[in-house]
Amino acid sequence: MKVGKITIIGAGNMGGAIVNGLLKSGYIEPSAITIADPRKNVLEGFQAKGVNTFQDNLEAAKTADLVILAVKPYHVEKVIDQIKPALTLDKIIVSIAAGVSLSDLAKLIGNESIIFRVMPNTAISLQESMTCISGNGQADAHLETVQTLFDQLGKTVVIQEELMAAATVLASCGTAFALRYVRAAMQGGVEMGFGAEMAQFITAQTVKGAVQLIMNTGHHPEREIDKVTTPRGITITGINEMEHKGFSSSVIQGLIASFNKIERG
Repeated sequence: MKVGKITIIGAGNMGGAIVNGLLKSGYIEPSAITIADPRKNVLEGFQAKGVNTFQDNLEAAKTADLVILAVKPYHVEKVIDQIKPALTLDKIIVSIAAGVSLSDLAKLIGNESIIFRVMPNTAISLQESMTCISGNGQADAHLETVQTLFDQLGKTVVIQEELMAAATVLASCGTAFALRYVRAAMQGGVEMGFGAEMAQFITAQTVKGAVQLIMNTGHHPEREIDKVTTPRGITITGINEMEHKGFSSSVIQGLIASFNKIERG
């Protein structure tokens, strides 16, 4: 089922990225999208694209079929209090606030409400997000609607809620981790003689191609690595040096550190 009208509460990095991704997808008309934020200057840019804008969260939520809470976790309770009169039982509520559980949301909104937790990443603005979805007991009948919506903005997987913290680290924080590799490779490229812009272009396209290899084939990364690591070759020499310096271990430890911080709250 295709959703009718969508309201995004919060025009920050993620809220704005969702709007831009929806506009690029053509899945829904700009006039069916509403975004709310207290900052008038931020809203002006979206208004110019044909999106409805409000500084009042309650007014923005009234006509929506689906409301996306794109606010910081510590703002969730306040925002829900503001819009609760508009959250009728037929509305779908989607939260992208990290660490706010379905049970926390149900206590604030109501146990009979249709509630989803969704974890996208900022590539959603390019329709290339990895978005993880889980829902409460009332959400099952509406899962296809929410998944279809976010499928317009990249790839989706439906997961158990207990994996949402891990999904946040792997799919959302993972964007920053991947880009830090890109930056490091760029720096190496500059040291070897390339200009910064050329080093960035070569590195970015190489990473894109490497990822596409495993996306298209389903191969384990090591299978593709084996194709370019010839005996006594330069690739295996570089990989072994990175591993001696703790490359894989550092990545894993970084992921676990981020995960533990979420778990501790």
